[in-house]
Amino acid sequence: MHGLKDIRVIDFSTAIAGHYATKLLADAGADVIKVEALAGDPMRSWSASGGEFEGDSPFFQFLNGSKRSVVGEPADDAVQDLIGDSDLVVEDWTAGALDVPALRKRMPHLVVLSISPFGRTGPYANRPATEFTIQAESGSIAGRGLASDRPFMAGGRTTEWIGGTYAAVAALAALQHAQRTGIGEYVDFSLLEVMNLASTVFVDLMIALMGVTELHGPGRSIEIPSIEPTLDGWVGFNTNTRQQFNDFLLLIERTDLLEDEALASVGGRQARMDEWNAIVRTWTTKHTTAEIVERASLLRIPVAPVGNGRSVLEHEQFVARRVFEESPHGGFLQPRPPYRMNGARVGELGRAPLLGEHSGAIEPRTPRPTRPTTTRASGNALPLEGIRILDATAWWAGPSATQMLATLGADVIHLESIQRPDGGRLAAGALVKRDAWWEWSGLFIGTNSNKRSLTLDLGNPRGLELGRRLIGHCDVVVENFSPRVFEGFGLDWPAIHALSPRCLFVRMPAFGLDGPWRDNVGFAQTMEQMTGLAWLTGHPHDQPRIQRGPSDPLAGMHAAFSICVGLAERERTGLGLAIECTMVEGALNAAAEQVIEYTAFGKLLEREGNRSASAAPQGLYACEGSENWLALSIETETQWQALVDVLGRPGWALEPKLSTLAGRRAAHDAIDAELERWAAKCDLRTIVDELIAAGVPAARVYDGRRGSEHPQMEARGFFEAVEHPTVGKQPIPTQPFRYASRRRWVRMPSPTLGQHNHEILSELLGLGEPEIAELEAEEIIGTWPKGL
Repeated sequence: MHGLKDIRVIDFSTAIAGHYATKLLADAGADVIKVEALAGDPMRSWSASGGEFEGDSPFFQFLNGSKRSVVGEPADDAVQDLIGDSDLVVEDWTAGALDVPALRKRMPHLVVLSISPFGRTGPYANRPATEFTIQAESGSIAGRGLASDRPFMAGGRTTEWIGGTYAAVAALAALQHAQRTGIGEYVDFSLLEVMNLASTVFVDLMIALMGVTELHGPGRSIEIPSIEPTLDGWVGFNTNTRQQFNDFLLLIERTDLLEDEALASVGGRQARMDEWNAIVRTWTTKHTTAEIVERASLLRIPVAPVGNGRSVLEHEQFVARRVFEESPHGGFLQPRPPYRMNGARVGELGRAPLLGEHSGAIEPRTPRPTRPTTTRASGNALPLEGIRILDATAWWAGPSATQMLATLGADVIHLESIQRPDGGRLAAGALVKRDAWWEWSGLFIGTNSNKRSLTLDLGNPRGLELGRRLIGHCDVVVENFSPRVFEGFGLDWPAIHALSPRCLFVRMPAFGLDGPWRDNVGFAQTMEQMTGLAWLTGHPHDQPRIQRGPSDPLAGMHAAFSICVGLAERERTGLGLAIECTMVEGALNAAAEQVIEYTAFGKLLEREGNRSASAAPQGLYACEGSENWLALSIETETQWQALVDVLGRPGWALEPKLSTLAGRRAAHDAIDAELERWAAKCDLRTIVDELIAAGVPAARVYDGRRGSEHPQMEARGFFEAVEHPTVGKQPIPTQPFRYASRRRWVRMPSPTLGQHNHEILSELLGLGEPEIAELEAEEIIGTWPKGL
């Protein structure tokens, strides 16, 4: 498969987000050239477990497979020549290290992707930061944990993995647009915004829709039931619907509780947590994990064993699908790319380059790429204008993929039925008591802007025939149901291809289209439980906890990326493709470090609460008042010395053993005790400002319930106020990047149920008003959920 072989990328990045974004491009066939300083990429020497190795680290080798390496600096003539012959430049340096305006002026065809903690504009743009302080500022940490304990981060550097996935989509779409028009783009990407989008689950929007004006108590909580102890380990559940909860009571043999409406609600279980946990664990601890998974799966309850870097290698689904493959370097296993086209990977599995391996050996492309010329007005069109997508997805993962494509200009038709509305709409039922309450879902409103809505009952022969006709007018069809659903309608790949030979058929199953778990039910919580993401999240004195959200948009962006690659392939061949983008395999890529460290060194990574192998001290420290948490993270010796100065150079901080990361890691408990005593006397805002001014990565733990009021996100316009036909004007999060050519992302709000029925059926299928009225009378289409 040709994939992205016509694309050349210059990669200056030095952290996971940039590495993973360019890995996705390289895996799809792009020629990615790493430009490194003489000392080499810092990831070459990194091991989270402290494993010993010769040469480059296994983690570096995973992230940089199929790339090439040259040694140089941006100003070098040889590097400038490489940039001039490239299509995309990726950088994650401090602002100003690369003169982007000058670069774009000299090379107007070029797309430049800048990945930074807060984005290149706004009052926080130049703040020192680490992954931990970004999580704190984003609202992510504040929402996670028991009210009786301090909140905790999402483990495994999740911000960077999600950031890399989103950034790859943003860059690839801009790049493909530049190839068509000759007009490049500047992509200003914010890790703060991506973590707000991916892990606060639209809590600020939901609170606004509920009419809450005053916040009381800490905003953090945990899900129950979720990860529970078993006779021989841990098992993970989630009950996103009332049916799933009722079936869960059947599973644990407590059908006597079916009439307890308080326990049926999230808030009710939270209020009676001790009682509820005792009920659940009395049953789960009498059974093995395997037995529970088997029983729950028969009831179609989302369930999974809680995995880690060792146990995922033995999971029957991953073994059957050969998800883990031997590194080209040998010595460790790694997950394969999370999508396949026509049953195969796109690019070849290649090894990572040695430092400077290709210096002086990279030839100009021949023939040189043709740079089209176009009018500025045409060049300002969105990248995916002219592409029509039938969006048969639900909840968050699928809708986030199609929302991204809609934001980038595609005409996305969100397909539901009045018999089965999108579950994301119905999520509002437990929280909002209003007429037409299904239109008040923060989750749905937050993930479906820029789309049109069509209801169509595919279970009705006439509805199915209309659906088949509609597919003939689409470039892409996306679905994320259990595989048996679409196949039950007779809409498999051969059928789709026969209806529209140029159409991409994108399937987003939870576990894959084959294997023993093919038809199991899974949500984001399941993926986090199963892949090891939960294993690294939570306090050591507690239990593994889910990250609450990131696996949904992670799956969504992998799907969006695969669609952009698929459209490029169709441009070359004229034919559509069958794309399988598996949700759990996207999460396994984000958890790859655990498998790599275990198979390379035999070391199992464990959760550390708010600590990290890359920083010490790192943690949350309570300041004056209530719930005023200081997030502090020291990665370098310079930052440590700056902190010592802010502390007033106390004797304990001057110990020579604390001058290294290893020494501070070993003394973390003692350092924490001193910092806790010091922070207790500090005003949070004052001390954060002082630390930032001194160059110390620090942040307040920002309350995600007030996300739209965050000064950095507000300054960058990350939230856009949108007038919705039912809920009125509300600020909604957009995308975590800005194109230099765009001022706003939201062109229209999320649609109400069936809002565009008449428009779509008449415009695309040529139906007249009498026929549309007949469809409404037969409940094949409609605007009101049946039975409500």
